[in-house]
Order: sequence, then C-alpha cells, then structure tokens
Amino acid sequence: MTDQPSSDRFKTEMPRIPGVSGPGTRSAANPAVKLVVGLLALFLVVFLGARWALRPKPAEPKQAEQQPQIEVPSPAPDPSTLVPHATEAEPGIAEVAEMAKPWSVKEFYFRNGLTGENVPALLVRLPGGSASQASGYWAFSKNSPFGNCKLEYITDLDKLKNEYGFRAAKHPMVGNPCSHTVFDPAKTAVLPGSEVWVRGAIVQGSDLRPPLGIEIKIQGKNILAVRTE
Repeated sequence: MTDQPSSDRFKTEMPRIPGVSGPGTRSAANPAVKLVVGLLALFLVVFLGARWALRPKPAEPKQAEQQPQIEVPSPAPDPSTLVPHATEAEPGIAEVAEMAKPWSVKEFYFRNGLTGENVPALLVRLPGGSASQASGYWAFSKNSPFGNCKLEYITDLDKLKNEYGFRAAKHPMVGNPCSHTVFDPAKTAVLPGSEVWVRGAIVQGSDLRPPLGIEIKIQGKNILAVRTE
C-alpha cells in the first residue's frame, strides 16, 4: 500500500452534475458569447442606419416657374428732343464747322419769349458769304406767317418742277405746300407797307410775305439764334 501525502489524503473530488459545466468550460465559452453580442449590435446599427437612409423625405416646395421675360421695345425718341432748342439763356443752335458747305441746312427750335412756344425753324448756309459772319446765314420760322402750313426746304429741283410748277430754280428753295408759293433764299424783298428788307423773296405764289426771319449772331465757333423779327 502506497503511502500518500497527508495533504492529498484529505482532498475530496467535487462531484460532477450532468448539464452543468465546470469553471474551465465557462471561461472558454465567453469569447463566443461576446462575438455573438457584437454581431447583433453591428446588425442593429446597420439596420437602423439603412432604415434612416430609406426614410421618406419631405417633398421640397416647388419653385415657382420662371415667367419668360418679355422685352418691351423702348419708345422712339421724340424728334423734337434731337435738335437744338434756342432759348434766351442758351441761344446756341450749331457750330460754324457744321455749316461749312453752301446750302447746308440745320433744324432747330426757337423759344418764343412772348408765348413760350417752341417754334420749329431752319438755319441755311448761304452761298458767297463768310461762314464766320452772320450775313452768311439765313434762319427762319417753318410756321407759315399766315395759316397753319409748315414751310419746307426743297433741294430736289424736280420736286419744284413737278409739285410746285416752278421751273426756274437753280438752287434749293423754300416752299409752302399749301399755296405752292416759292421763296428764294438768295433774294431779299421789302415787306409790304414798310421799308424793312427781309430775305426769302417770293418768286412764285400768292403768300403775302416771306417767312418770318430769325436773327443770327456768331460767337467764336458757335452760331446763335437771338430773336425773331
């Protein structure tokens, strides 16, 4: 009979109960449990993330449809604003350089100091005179002295022949389309019942007098309209 150490003699073996694992088995199973728990947590995160991503989004408000832009054409400029307006404070109507050629013409408006009316007028460069002297020009009102007609400056000699019946023209004339009266810018005449000489003698027609003249002055390079007859 073999003698055992006294310490081993008194150790009793724990009885094994079926279905209950011992301490060694339990410690071995802990990593597997952790793995399963981790996978479940990961699955839950993925599930919640996918659900959030696939959630129905609120409809964005529709932007109002942009109306097509309709371009409104600008109104045509008033022709009266494109020509000089001679007033007492600002009488300038042209520059000498603009009227260098004989029979050159320029439209302007002259302010009537009594009525305040802007009278349509014409400035004509006369042949033979000096461009730097007032005598080299003739300015007159386009309003007929009697009646409501507008006088016209005619450079088309055929028009003078065909419409006015005036065949003697050698240069531009002024005409009254209502009476077919023709005025010659190169000639002067005495006003009826006076001793006043005015330019634009009547060479054909029944008008009582030449157009109303406008006095011209030269100031340096500027041409000024200063007053009417």
